[in-house]
Amino acid sequence: METRTVGRRSTLLSLALPALLGACSSLAPHETSLPDGAVEVAAPQVYREWFQRTEACSRLSGEFSTVKFYVVPGVETFSTVAGQKVGQWIEDGSGSRLIIAGNYQNHEMVVRHEMLHALLHREGHPSDYFVSKCQLTWESWNGANGTAIAGL
Repeated sequence: METRTVGRRSTLLSLALPALLGACSSLAPHETSLPDGAVEVAAPQVYREWFQRTEACSRLSGEFSTVKFYVVPGVETFSTVAGQKVGQWIEDGSGSRLIIAGNYQNHEMVVRHEMLHALLHREGHPSDYFVSKCQLTWESWNGANGTAIAGL
C-alpha cells in the first residue's frame, strides 16, 4: 500500500512539474533581442519619477538602476515577433531592458506601461495592475485622447 502511494505521488509530480514550469516560462518575455535600430539611452530624470509613481500605484518595488532604456529613433512603432509595438519589455540575467519607439519616448503612459512589466517580471496585462491600480493602458489612461494604438 505504501509503495503504491509513493508511486502515484511520483507519477503525479512527473506529470505536473513540466506543466508548472511551462506556465512559469510563459510569463517571461518571448523575445530577447533588441529591435533593429534600437540604441541605449541614459534615462532622463523624469523616468526615475515615473518609475517611483509606477512602484506606488502597483505597490511593487524594483531597482531602477537595473533597468536599461533603449529608443528606436524617429519611429511611431517598431517590429517584433508579436507585431508592431510602441514599447517592449525584455528581461535577461542582468535586469530589464525597456525599448520605446522614438516618437513615444516622452509619453508617460507608454514608458510607465513598460516599467510595470519590469516590476511584475512578466508579459501579459493583468487588469488589476494595468487598469485598476495604475491605469496604464490606452483605454484607462487619464490623459488618453481615446485613440487606441496596437502595440502595448
